[in-house]
Amino acid sequence: MTQKIDLTKIRNIGVIAHIDAGKTTTTERMLFYTKKIHKIGEVHDGTATMDWMVQEQERGITITSASTTCFWRDIHINIIDTPGHVDFTVEVERSLKVLDGAVVVFCAVAGVQPQSETVWRQADKYHVPRIAFVNKMDRVGADFPNVLAEIHQKLGACAAAIQLPLGAEENFSGMIDLVEEELVMPVDEKGEKFERKPVPEEHKAKLQEYRHTLIERVAEVNDYLMDLYIHNKPITKEDIKRSIREATVANKFCPVLCGSSLKNKGIQLVLDAVCDYLPSPLDVPAVKGFEPDSGEYEERQVSMDAPFCGFCFKVMSDPYVGRLNFVRIYSGKINAGETVFNSVKREDERISKIVRMHANKQEMIESAHCGDIVAFVGLKETNTGDTLCDEKNPIVLEAIKFPEPVVDLAIETKSKADQEKLAFALRKLQDEDPSFRVTYNTETAQTIISGMGQLHLEIAVDRILREFNVEAKVGRPQVAYRESIRKKMSVTGKFIQQSGGRGQYGHVVLIMQPQEVPGTGITFEETLKGGVIPREYIPAVKNGIVMAAKSGVLGSYPVTDIAVTLVDGSFHEVDSSEIAFQMAASIAFTDGLRSGGSYLLEPIMDIEIVVPEEFMGSVIGDFSSRRGKLVSMGQRGNVRVLRGHVPLAEVFDYANIVRSLTQGRASFTMEPFCYQEVPKDIANKVLGIK
Repeated sequence: MTQKIDLTKIRNIGVIAHIDAGKTTTTERMLFYTKKIHKIGEVHDGTATMDWMVQEQERGITITSASTTCFWRDIHINIIDTPGHVDFTVEVERSLKVLDGAVVVFCAVAGVQPQSETVWRQADKYHVPRIAFVNKMDRVGADFPNVLAEIHQKLGACAAAIQLPLGAEENFSGMIDLVEEELVMPVDEKGEKFERKPVPEEHKAKLQEYRHTLIERVAEVNDYLMDLYIHNKPITKEDIKRSIREATVANKFCPVLCGSSLKNKGIQLVLDAVCDYLPSPLDVPAVKGFEPDSGEYEERQVSMDAPFCGFCFKVMSDPYVGRLNFVRIYSGKINAGETVFNSVKREDERISKIVRMHANKQEMIESAHCGDIVAFVGLKETNTGDTLCDEKNPIVLEAIKFPEPVVDLAIETKSKADQEKLAFALRKLQDEDPSFRVTYNTETAQTIISGMGQLHLEIAVDRILREFNVEAKVGRPQVAYRESIRKKMSVTGKFIQQSGGRGQYGHVVLIMQPQEVPGTGITFEETLKGGVIPREYIPAVKNGIVMAAKSGVLGSYPVTDIAVTLVDGSFHEVDSSEIAFQMAASIAFTDGLRSGGSYLLEPIMDIEIVVPEEFMGSVIGDFSSRRGKLVSMGQRGNVRVLRGHVPLAEVFDYANIVRSLTQGRASFTMEPFCYQEVPKDIANKVLGIK
């Protein structure tokens, strides 16, 4: 790679939002104005470039995050378009892990919705700087000041408008640029050409009011602008731009823009804001990890000269090139044909090809460098969450934590010939989607697939039937229950077998106790003294616990939220083996479940129902009858907004119920909230106890 690469000219961004806010439409316009595509595709027609899956085109929703690359001004922008539906929230999670910035899209009518809060929290978790785009300003009920207020109140964000809409609903015609103090008006239907004019006299007072708020908000989080502001020094456009950039990159401020993606208004200004205010790879902190052997903390600076380091955040199967590993490169550079080291699996992997992705199309490139998001072809062992690096300078980056699935479904083939095809399909889907789990129920001899919701599993089944041509029958969706324990106890597990010749001997003593923080899952530590069990057998003890936790003692549901500590045990110099200690740990754990007061947990959903005033009473009455707890009641325009928590088991067919209660006028959204204990009478019903 001989040419000098300017890393300040790269932006790695994601487009994130609530379902139906207009992410894919916004991305489509970005690709059109950057000349990446020459015809605008529409989501409702099934022709959007980034929605390339058959299921996405049929349903008009985004299911999988798609990446592409384009150029605006002299900036190279890598864009990831993410799904908005809560069932595919994992796609947002893994995208934000590797992005430097994000464009958060809000609907000008609906404002900040529950899933908007979820994606905002995910961006907070990964410290991703963001700009906000209030879309659909042309829609009836569009209210820009209301959305701006909700961004402050509901998200707790330090945000201010850098644009104002000129008009709203059918009168929306352009944007007032608060930084440049100009009116931006599209002059053709596709919005390719626009002109900048002086702001009309009747809007000047509003401009000055919002501009003053903008300067005040940025000055609160930016010392440079604060100094100018309090000393009454003149503040230039350049000062404002520089301060907005510094505050946004530091994740202390969020500029808010407005427009209408469908009507081709305001997208070029979003692209300008991406280039002006979102960080380059050099602006974000060095990536953190640890040395795999010593466990010592490590950092990798963003530099072409640093050792190679990349993170695999997604795996996809392509019918032509096979397995594609999407990788964000944090340091160094790599050429096609070179070998990299997978520091998690401890395996060498050869990269046969490097491709730049444009939705599901590939562009072959010879090499890639830090700051790039590319796909590698030829990796056999690398999965989502693995680190790829230089073998002489190994590092393991922090993996992605995926949420627990909440819905189960039984699937079986119609003929024996399809069993192998089903196993292959399930393996592929698991590779691609870490929130999709497959287990085998030995009692019913059924394959169980688990996911984040009904839609998630519906799409998976659809792909199994159509993409992989498997003839299969599926059961009804079931709630994914979990089991846990009530009290702390000490348990002993012994596995001793003597059958002539070498025997088996494993002996462990475990302390098992409920986790203090729900949702922590199963944790394992050891406090052994004096080498009572050799170090090489401790991973086998952990494996035994993990295996035993897959099936509880009440209804064979997975076990969660237990802290296990290995405190004692013994070994035999000849007969002890890894399998003996694995079995001993499994026996001890299962005994602990029996004597620790096991109980059943169920997934609780966070739900928001938007309902016209006249139907509110009947909706609240029905909600309470479903063991629902109301958390808040609010007003949005002329409708009421109910927020609450309800067990998933009670709202499986809630869409039809809400429709019939409100003559089809109410809508709702829900997402997993937590796991809680099932009331005794309902637990008995689930477990078949009379």
